Amino acid sequence: MRQILSLNRKWAFSKREDAAPQSMPERWDFVNIPHSWNALDGQDGDADYFRGTTYYAKTIEKFDIPEADRYYLEINGANSSASVYWNNQKMATHHGGYSTWRVDVTDVIDAQNFIVLEVNNATNDFVYPQHADFTFYGGVYRDVNLIAVKNSHFDLEYYGGKGLKVTPRMVNDTDAIVRLQTYVKNKTEAQNVHFIIKDAEGNVVTETYKSEKANDAKDLAENVALIDLEQDIRNVHRWNGRKDPYLYTAVVELLEDGVVIDTVETRFGCRTFAIDPNRGFILNGEEYPLRGVSRHQDRWGHGNALTPEMHREDMDLIAEVGANTIRLAHYQHDQYFYDLCDEYGMVIWAEIPYITTHLSKARENTITQMKELIVQNYNHPSIVVWGLSNEINAIEGAPDDLDIQDNHRVLNELVHQMDETRLTTMACVSSCKTDHPYIRIPDVISYNHYFGWYSGDATEYGPWFDNFHETYPEICVGVSEYGCEALNWHNSNPVAGDYSEEYQALYHEESIRQLFPRKYLWATHVWNMFDFGADGRNEGGENGQNHKGLVTFDRKYKKDSFYAYKAWLSDEPFVHLAGKRYVDRVEDVTKVTVYSNQPEVELFANGVLLGKKTAEDHFFKFDVTNVGETTLVAVAGDLKDEGFIRKVEEENPAYRLLERGAVLNWWDIIEVDGYASLNTRARDIIDVGAGEKLGDLLHPLLGDGFPMSSILNTLGNMTILRIINLLNGMSDVKVTKEQFMELNAKLNEIKLN
Repeated sequence: MRQILSLNRKWAFSKREDAAPQSMPERWDFVNIPHSWNALDGQDGDADYFRGTTYYAKTIEKFDIPEADRYYLEINGANSSASVYWNNQKMATHHGGYSTWRVDVTDVIDAQNFIVLEVNNATNDFVYPQHADFTFYGGVYRDVNLIAVKNSHFDLEYYGGKGLKVTPRMVNDTDAIVRLQTYVKNKTEAQNVHFIIKDAEGNVVTETYKSEKANDAKDLAENVALIDLEQDIRNVHRWNGRKDPYLYTAVVELLEDGVVIDTVETRFGCRTFAIDPNRGFILNGEEYPLRGVSRHQDRWGHGNALTPEMHREDMDLIAEVGANTIRLAHYQHDQYFYDLCDEYGMVIWAEIPYITTHLSKARENTITQMKELIVQNYNHPSIVVWGLSNEINAIEGAPDDLDIQDNHRVLNELVHQMDETRLTTMACVSSCKTDHPYIRIPDVISYNHYFGWYSGDATEYGPWFDNFHETYPEICVGVSEYGCEALNWHNSNPVAGDYSEEYQALYHEESIRQLFPRKYLWATHVWNMFDFGADGRNEGGENGQNHKGLVTFDRKYKKDSFYAYKAWLSDEPFVHLAGKRYVDRVEDVTKVTVYSNQPEVELFANGVLLGKKTAEDHFFKFDVTNVGETTLVAVAGDLKDEGFIRKVEEENPAYRLLERGAVLNWWDIIEVDGYASLNTRARDIIDVGAGEKLGDLLHPLLGDGFPMSSILNTLGNMTILRIINLLNGMSDVKVTKEQFMELNAKLNEIKLN
């Protein structure tokens, strides 16, 4: 029988060596896997986290290894390129930091075994990702195992998959036909395969023995037999999202003389889905609006080396907010989390890290990573779309335009060849022109828009998508990213750019009103469920993070905007008094918001009822006289939530964004009505014919990497950003506060209308 030996414990680690060690080091640090060497420096800003080659070393004796015919070293995640050395012999190299891969080490197993993993997350031009707004944590950050099997076994070498592929077909109201395909390495005629399908309680629903020798081995290594059959499930119980995430289990056993010599199993679900340009997402024949969040797989102080408990806490928080869909950005996530998605009934967008910048030398890497993503995740019923890319902006006439289109077409065709049951999608950057042929490559699309943060106002969401829908009624469109940043800053008169919790709450209130009622939107995904590491960011008063999450990076508290979504999406009765972290207030009458999914809310101040309100949008607004100290209690039926405010004469500086490095307080930026400022989009300045003037102002700050003659073309789609965000977002550009203030004064001279 197959045995799996965990190798996670006690690896020697160093990032100071020039080459793989030839013997076990004595003076290295010792770490346990999962591990990331950027768990701290990848989250503190300045884009200076260590990106290079490191080594992990470990010894294992033969008597600790189970008896078997063949052995495979399994690495479930090492970012971003890694090589395996076994007893000083280089065995394999893998490019792509987010998927499972295995190495046959049978022929090098000895009495004493010295294992070295060489892992590299340095910049290059042939492995994705290379340029993006998140930290590319280096490390062996998922489990490492040694798998011991018989000479005949279910295949372990085909793109890191299970060797078992399950395809529910012809699912109707009563029955389903399930296609089972398994791949057997070195199968003999004396062996047969036993297929079993069990229900959620473990009862056998159907089983079949298959003994003939198969000969279809396309796309697989030599001596691999494909065994293919169909099984009927009568009175099928369908997987129905959050309502009823019912799972079956498929088991395959390889038998020789009646004895099981290998077995694998996988859970699966029977469901149908469709995406309609007018009706949105349809699950099992019923409209099922997808409203949810995006997620990165990292955490404060851990990087992306997460434990199962951390993954489950993330899922519990996503379930609490009421989401029914998750975009798992921007790469393949841990198998454990996909399993949780199946269990919790989340509808999933899974994607590869083909992101931001098109690299002509990395086309093969997009193909390999897509194959691994599909093969390793094919059986998950939660997944409905495969994401081709994120914000790869195709610009008509640009040098790489045709290559970008061709890369996407190749990926799109590959996905449909490998998986006939799901659709393709991609996330288009806001500036991507809607009439470009590139957006017609996948089956459905979504847009990343940040109206109300990087540009414009949140009220623009509805009109923009209505116009798209009217112009292209045949295209299924959704929202792949929208959001704004918030830390523990507070403001009674919030504005875009102040990073206050109050502005984020107002932004999401309006975004919800704009997006959720439009059922033609096939999915909406908030960016992001959690704050995450982005070491290139120096903003908001806390460097090294993107703070657009509904929950903080350490998961310690839910921002008020979390509850705005819970009010719309969750069936769990609740009431939440917003602004509990905003105690000291100067105004005589202060605004208080209560979020609830209950029909009516009462607000009490020091025990006195201020009013009883209803709100169709679930956002209950009250004006509260601010005198002395006031205890506020929000009541909805039997539910209560309590807070406290205090009248003060001067603003509490602890509530305002403090200067840190070159970060500006929002009130430092002088605005002149009708003229540009640091808060103006570069595109708006270009559109009034002042592009050359803007180039003159930016060139001294951007340096030689942006030649004067082509500075605007070099900036490309970044011109949609506000000037301050554009400059702060460039990891290799350092602008002082004084330079920002001088630039703002000069921008104030540019007339916009």
